[in-house]
Amino acid sequence: MSELKHRIVTRFQRHVANPLNRRLPFQTLLETTGRSSGLPRQTPVGGRRAGESFWLVSEFGYKSQYVRNIQADPRVRVRIAGRWHHGTAHLLPDDDPITRLRSLPRFNSTAVRAFGTDLLTIRVDLED
Repeated sequence: MSELKHRIVTRFQRHVANPLNRRLPFQTLLETTGRSSGLPRQTPVGGRRAGESFWLVSEFGYKSQYVRNIQADPRVRVRIAGRWHHGTAHLLPDDDPITRLRSLPRFNSTAVRAFGTDLLTIRVDLED
């Protein structure tokens, strides 16, 4: 069931939700570098800045394309409140993603818990 759930949710996100959300001026975006193409890839995400770090939880862990891009190149950009920040992403498999979600925006956290199948915490250390 989790594989079917993953396919359904990612298809909806790829073709409907993400194209719409990327156009919203204050939607938080995570920009990675495509591991094969080398092109910038922008993914709408939910998370929260805490000091000089930005925290988020991936719904599908290591299956997420942006997580695979981070594995290939951890240098990312994050658009927070309309402003871009450079940073370095860190995958944190030992962090408890359910506990982490409690500290992140409620609406997104609820969706991640409802639709996610393999949660993974990510911390982006912001440089500017």
